[in-house]
Amino acid sequence: MFLWCAYVICNVANHDVALVAAPDGSHPGQLIMIAIGFGFSVMFSIWCFAGVSGGALNPAMSLSLCLARAVSPTRCVVMWVSQIVAGMAAGGAASAMTPGEVLFANSLGLGCSRTRGLFLEMFGTAILCLTVLMTAVEKRETNFMAALPIGISLFIAHVALTAYTGTGVNPARSLGAAVAARYFPHYHWIYWIGPLLGSILAWSVWQLLQILDYTTYVTAEKAASTKEKAQKKR
Repeated sequence: MFLWCAYVICNVANHDVALVAAPDGSHPGQLIMIAIGFGFSVMFSIWCFAGVSGGALNPAMSLSLCLARAVSPTRCVVMWVSQIVAGMAAGGAASAMTPGEVLFANSLGLGCSRTRGLFLEMFGTAILCLTVLMTAVEKRETNFMAALPIGISLFIAHVALTAYTGTGVNPARSLGAAVAARYFPHYHWIYWIGPLLGSILAWSVWQLLQILDYTTYVTAEKAASTKEKAQKKR
């Protein structure tokens, strides 16, 4: 559901007739449309299925959850299989239902090299996965609305990366589109290695925060603030 919606929106955006006259360079309107398509699609999909499967719709995200021990390794593998199969199904459905070329496959642009693309994918994925860990895994009163910041982080990642890499940040998304378009560039591996490294980086940052026990600072600040208010009332 997530990827079908996002693929179709991306296809519409990339069929923009203005791109024919000016194929090179970035196109803000097109980028915003694609970013909204992916950000909002993942947002409502997580809200729908968080209570069913946990709402992990991305192999990189599943890896971060596994490293954080929020899911077991076995469950992580099962998630990977379902996410990859669903990505290919969504790509096939979007391709079959829309006329013309498949224009939602990832590719490098604006002169971006494979190495730069790899690190862009890595850091874009790290932002997404860290958002998941901080808003969904951490026990907070706002956990019920974790889908909102997750969707926003994916939106931001697409605005930042789409002109350079097409924004994979999700191996299932990249594979599903590549299969539908029958287009596997020689650098397709960056859409797997980059996101997986990004998920590990996000977990590493989150783990460092756990080791430093950052919540003690927040608790101390709240206690000091409460004490100060009480003294003022007196």
